[in-house]
Amino acid sequence: MAETERESMEYDVVIVGAGPAGLSAAIRLKQLDSDLDVVVLEKGSEVGAHILSGAVLDPCGLDALIPDWKEKGAPLNVPVKKDNFYVLGESGHVRIPNWPMPPLMNNHGNYIVSMGNVCRWMATQAEELGVEVFPGMACSELVYGEGGEVKGVVAGEFGRNPDGTPGPNYEPGMELHGKYVLLGEGVRGSLSKQVMAKYDLSNGHEPQKFGLGMKEIWEVDPEKHREGTVTHTMGWPLGRNAGGGSFIYHLENNQVYVGFVVHLNYENPHLHPYMEFQRFKHHPVVAELLKGGKRVAYGARAISEGGWQSIPKVVFPGGALLGCSAGLVNVPRIKGNHNAMLSGKAAAEAAFAAIRDGRRGDALTAYEDDLRSGPVARDLKRVRNVKPLWSKYGLTASLALGGLDMWVNTLFGGSILGTLKHGKTDAEATGEASKFAAIDYPRPDGKLSFDRLTNVSFSMTNHEESQPCHLHLKDPSIPISVNLPKYDEPAQRYCPAGVYEVAREEGKEPRFVINFQNCVHCKTCDIKDPSQNIDWATPQGGDGPNYPNM
Repeated sequence: MAETERESMEYDVVIVGAGPAGLSAAIRLKQLDSDLDVVVLEKGSEVGAHILSGAVLDPCGLDALIPDWKEKGAPLNVPVKKDNFYVLGESGHVRIPNWPMPPLMNNHGNYIVSMGNVCRWMATQAEELGVEVFPGMACSELVYGEGGEVKGVVAGEFGRNPDGTPGPNYEPGMELHGKYVLLGEGVRGSLSKQVMAKYDLSNGHEPQKFGLGMKEIWEVDPEKHREGTVTHTMGWPLGRNAGGGSFIYHLENNQVYVGFVVHLNYENPHLHPYMEFQRFKHHPVVAELLKGGKRVAYGARAISEGGWQSIPKVVFPGGALLGCSAGLVNVPRIKGNHNAMLSGKAAAEAAFAAIRDGRRGDALTAYEDDLRSGPVARDLKRVRNVKPLWSKYGLTASLALGGLDMWVNTLFGGSILGTLKHGKTDAEATGEASKFAAIDYPRPDGKLSFDRLTNVSFSMTNHEESQPCHLHLKDPSIPISVNLPKYDEPAQRYCPAGVYEVAREEGKEPRFVINFQNCVHCKTCDIKDPSQNIDWATPQGGDGPNYPNM
């Protein structure tokens, strides 16, 4: 195939991803020097369209970036008023009191928000400072300089045929070059994955661990609505099958965020994370809240859970990894947006200093140093053993040991456990189907629980069907020849959007079918496929979910 000729544009800094990390970097750069040329490229149809998060926001990141955010109208409208922690059994629950928990677990002073709306507001702040923000511009390739450094990205390519050849309305896109390229793509970003491999950024660090977060927005009976109430649960229905838990956040306008997280290091390939979420809503505590209400939106997204020991080297020649591309989520707090903002701010300060000194295309070591010694480090180091304890010993033991370890870290700045390792990747953790019992899930009732395809319609997902499939199989034979006999092809179940199915017709061999049009860009397949045969690449710009206020 002939090399595509593209026009190019020059910027001081090119930022991929209009999430909290990328927008924070853009804002901080223009605060430091209004003459810098800064561009933010976002694959969603608008800023916020692909943002999905819990979310209870710790405002420390905004405080550092835009101290007068209240006066400027940031959409942080619902302060947390009440914190509940429950361990669920099949029909009952036990409340865990707040007093034995370390202070870092306290949500007072935090806000229940739509991170999509927070990012939309941040984008307006960035544009007012002179940042160019381009939604609908998927970044499909990295551009390298003569010295092997990242010098830019290809963005805005449209119109390829399903076989990858240019179609009649093909647009080659543009190369956007920068002195530095900052990647804030979120969890398992496609370009971030490439630079991590090319520059061996994970060498010497633990493998990243992940969870799958699924979320619905419900409008509930006003009499049941408790604005500002935050509830987290663990236990049923997952039991010993998987780690994870739920969140229920009461925001304004009688709306409630109902979410469920399944740790992706589960062994039983018969586990169906989406159906575990649907079953959870039938627990009496949840069913009573939702009864008489209606679901108005659905979405799903992978979550980085490895924490401190899984953060790769975050700088490479010509750029840096920001936010969830680096994996900065505090797992017990279920929060990462504040660290994303702080990382964007720190990367911007390092890039500004480098450009001021006449540098370009090198590694921003000042950013790496800040991330490993500044506020992000202080937040993550205190909780670094919670996830590996949970993975090794299960829920009950990890509650006690993890709580004790967080207290010791908080009081003394260290841990008697040191820094525990994660071991296997989530793909490697998957066991053979023959060693586990199948799980019989109840049928969704259409009132509290819903089938996947119905729920996907509430994510407003759309993909142009004539484009190439963005879910690439390295070896097309693997799903049927390896994954089906060995693992009962778990892609049928771990995908929360029903993208993958094994089609069986009488008298014919099974076929592996990819319904890429359903994809909500959660990245679970790229993470959990036991053969690591699926490579998630970005589709053309603007395609995917269109979340209103996730």
